[in-house]
Amino acid sequence: QVQLVESGGGLVQAGGSLRLSCAASGNIVAIITMGWYRQAPGKQRELVARIATGGSANYADSVRGRFTISGDNAKNTVYLQMNSLKPEDTAVYYCYVNALTTPTFTSTNDWGQGTQVTVSS
Repeated sequence: QVQLVESGGGLVQAGGSLRLSCAASGNIVAIITMGWYRQAPGKQRELVARIATGGSANYADSVRGRFTISGDNAKNTVYLQMNSLKPEDTAVYYCYVNALTTPTFTSTNDWGQGTQVTVSS
């Protein structure tokens, strides 16, 4: 079982910044990727950004250049620095981890509870 603890959501004005954090713990052998999805009311959950253990990152077109994902392998933690926030960034942000876990040593996907980000205009 893998547990994810998210923090850093909140209310911010357009143009402002927030930093999300997500720490993974549990029976992790090795993390493959960690990242963030978001889901706005009435919309499907979408990928925001993800980062592999080696450091390569992918971003949604809508956030590229404004958001930066980074990771701390020693702490099994991923961060999402969100700058120049827009009202359309308002959503519940979910952390996820894809990792090799015991006792099966197979790849599993686990999700956090979600943290609300609200950007006012």
